[in-house]
Amino acid sequence: MWCDRIVTNTRLIDLRSDTVTKPDEAMRVAMARAEVGDDVLDRDPTMRRLEERVADLLGVDAALWVPSGSMGNVIALTIHLNRGEKFLAPRGAHVLDSELGAAAWLSGGMPDPVEWGDRPGHLPVEAVRTAGGNAPYYALRTTLLCLENTHNAAGGVVTPPDEHAKLVATARDVGLRVHLDGARLWHASVALEVPPAALTVGVDTVQVCLSKGLGAPVGSLVAGSAGFVEEARRVRKMLGGGVRQGGVLAAAGLVALDRITSLASDHANAATLAAGLAELGWEVDTPETNIVLTSTPDAGATLERLRRVGVLAVPMLNRVRFITHRDVSAADVAEVLERIGGIGWR
Repeated sequence: MWCDRIVTNTRLIDLRSDTVTKPDEAMRVAMARAEVGDDVLDRDPTMRRLEERVADLLGVDAALWVPSGSMGNVIALTIHLNRGEKFLAPRGAHVLDSELGAAAWLSGGMPDPVEWGDRPGHLPVEAVRTAGGNAPYYALRTTLLCLENTHNAAGGVVTPPDEHAKLVATARDVGLRVHLDGARLWHASVALEVPPAALTVGVDTVQVCLSKGLGAPVGSLVAGSAGFVEEARRVRKMLGGGVRQGGVLAAAGLVALDRITSLASDHANAATLAAGLAELGWEVDTPETNIVLTSTPDAGATLERLRRVGVLAVPMLNRVRFITHRDVSAADVAEVLERIGGIGWR
């Protein structure tokens, strides 16, 4: 139970998400100086450079900039799915719970959540194996597996290359295509100390985000074969995602890509935060990346108590989620722990 003392006139420390970061001076300068063109008509030159660089990082043929990760995912699912086909995704996946039903509404797919295996956020290979295969014409057909690395709702857990390879191989064995929601794939890459391309092997498509952790103000990319990206460009236009002088935004993305290795600092800050909360008596998971999940009897009340001492967090599956990011320093994490320790938790 929290005591009632409130710290007032306190600087807010925002741990709600790694999307709250603001572009720094170097990024703003790059945006202001970007070479631009009409991306819908002629392809913006800076946008093209960003797309080529991301495709190379991911080990795929081509990539397409999109305004958001949600749009990237819905583009991929729209191309992969025929109306009425079922797709698999781990319970709590972003495509299931955080995209307002777009997978069903726009892509026409029937979502099928798969329960986690022996660890949060991890899919059992056998669950994938039993879901695929041929079905009679009158039965609901499963045609797609959606993976998520890192898994946000499970606490930013990573899927290592060997586990990824088994899931993809099993999906192939039973006739499933594979889409990877890699909004925080950069985090997984840094945590595992492997190149991003090591975590995309065998997938048909992948989506990665530039505004989660890397500091860009907007933008994701959806990637795959050249043929897929050609069709994705058409679907993006259908969804209103075509941009004109997109190089202004792409320039921020290019700067963001130079900062992938800095995510290690966010991971270290998350580990410090989790350890400090545990010392204060909180029930907290050990983070694998930059997401800290804690259990509390009343998440809403806990969030309000945190807000009253200038610490912002969000609810996540009846728990409280903190995310460290490039705009939060190690000193800020220490300050968060001091504020929480000062008001007490028992």
